[in-house]
Amino acid sequence: MHYNHTKFISKNQGNEILRDYTKSGKVRPWQEKKMGNVTYAELLEILKIKKAENVRHCGHVLEFKATDEGYLKLYKTWFCKSKLCPVCNWRRAMKNSYQTQLVVNEVIKEKPSARWLFMTLSNRNSVDGESLDTSLRELTQGFNRLMKYKKVEKNLVGFMRTTEVTVNKKNGSYNQHMHVLLCVESKFFRGADNYIPQKDWLQMWRKALKVNYEPVLNIKAIKPNSKGDKAIEAAIKETAKYSVKASDYLTNDQEKNLEVVADLEQGLYKKRMVSYGGLLKIKHKELNLDDAEDGDLVQTGDEKISADEEKANSI
Repeated sequence: MHYNHTKFISKNQGNEILRDYTKSGKVRPWQEKKMGNVTYAELLEILKIKKAENVRHCGHVLEFKATDEGYLKLYKTWFCKSKLCPVCNWRRAMKNSYQTQLVVNEVIKEKPSARWLFMTLSNRNSVDGESLDTSLRELTQGFNRLMKYKKVEKNLVGFMRTTEVTVNKKNGSYNQHMHVLLCVESKFFRGADNYIPQKDWLQMWRKALKVNYEPVLNIKAIKPNSKGDKAIEAAIKETAKYSVKASDYLTNDQEKNLEVVADLEQGLYKKRMVSYGGLLKIKHKELNLDDAEDGDLVQTGDEKISADEEKANSI
C-alpha cells in the first residue's frame, strides 16, 4: 500500500483538508518530507528490514488544534523516530535547534563572560556499514578522551555535540564527523597556559583517536556582532542540523540507494547522535527538556518561533 500524501485534520473544524503554515506564512513541507519517507520505507522493504511498515505509517495523519492566538498547532500524530526518516529528521532538527538555544541562553545568564568555540572533527572515511559502525564508535570514544585532557578540561564550561554522516559523491565512502559547540572560561584566551592553538588541538585529537594518520579538526572562536549573538545562533543551527541528509540516499540510482541505506542502518544502529556535557548538560536537565533524539517530536518548541524550522526545511 502506498501513501502519497499526508492527511491533515483540524480538531476544531472536523476532517477538513488544510495546509499547515509557519508564522511567517510559508507552507510547512509535510508533503515533501512524507514523500521521502515513503521512498525510504520502500527501500527498507526491499532490504527486508522489519521496521519498514512502521516507517511507512510515520506522520500519515496529522491532527491540529487552534491556539488562543488564532493559528493551528500540531496536536497529535505518530512518528517512527528512525534515524533516516526524512519526516523525523526534519522535526528533530527543529527540536535540537530550539532546545540548544534555550540551554545556551541559560549558560550565558550564569556565565556572561564565558567564550564560545565551534569545532568540527572527524576520522578517516568509512567504506561500508561495518566500518561505519566501528568509525562512529571510535569517533565518540576519541571525543570523550579529548574533553578529559587536562589542558581542555581546565577551562571547559560545557559542550553540545552532534554527529553527522555524509556520503562522498566521488567514491561512495562515508564521512562521519562531529559538530561541537564548546563553552570555555574567558581566561582560555589569556596566556599560553590556557590557550590551545589549532595545531595543538589537532595533535591532541590524533592522540585521542589513537591513530597514525592526520585526522581532521577545525576550530574557531565565535564572535558576537553588533546586531546580537548571530554567530552563536549560526553555530547552533549548524550543530543541530540533520545527522543524515535524505539527499544522500534518495537519489535516482536505486541500486546505490539500497546500498547506502543498508550501510547507514547498520552503522547508525544504537548510536547516540546528540549529546550535552558540563554546564550545558546541567541546564538541559534544569529546564526539564526531554530527549531531542528519542523524545516527543510533536512538540518541537515554541511554535511562535519559526526561524528554526525554516532553517531545517532548507537542509
